[in-house]
Amino acid sequence: MTKYFNGTITDLEAKISEKLSDYRYQHVLRVRDYAVKLAEANDVDVDKAEVAALVHDYAKERSDNDFIKVIKAQHMDPDLINWGNYVWHGIVGAEMIRNELGIVDEDILTAVRQHTTGAGASMNKLSQVIFMADYLELGRDFKGVEEARTITDQSLAQGVKYQIVHTLARLIQKETPIYPKSLETYNYWVKKEK
Repeated sequence: MTKYFNGTITDLEAKISEKLSDYRYQHVLRVRDYAVKLAEANDVDVDKAEVAALVHDYAKERSDNDFIKVIKAQHMDPDLINWGNYVWHGIVGAEMIRNELGIVDEDILTAVRQHTTGAGASMNKLSQVIFMADYLELGRDFKGVEEARTITDQSLAQGVKYQIVHTLARLIQKETPIYPKSLETYNYWVKKEK
């Protein structure tokens, strides 16, 4: 049993695998493994990190309509309607996790909300671990991933800074709209001391 979910980790894995393609589920398992490693190295509750990592993409493959229903039913920020799955599966997905899986720990739900957009000063170490584990899991092979892993091994905070700088640079190069929380994350972490 885990104190963060009403069942075992195996039960939680089964519930998650029902909602995801095998491709996405294998990613989730790799994120879990990387999150546990980062949690151990950074004095973060390993059980929370494992649960948060397992559920971080729980809603990733839901329909737009599913997200819009939750945004309206939960009276969430109406501006969310203007964004897509990249933002929704974290922010709105946390509400689906609470409602469907019964996970109510706010640290876990916040880590899920922040795993794609990050956050400024409110981004605790658990959120940083999930943010980085999702970026660095061993299935990732983008240019610079080894450098990002090395930096993160030396400093979790510097890893967060590396990721948000490179993610925003990629979004700007693609001329993609940037979610305001991601800009807030960039502004906070780019100024943060080592």
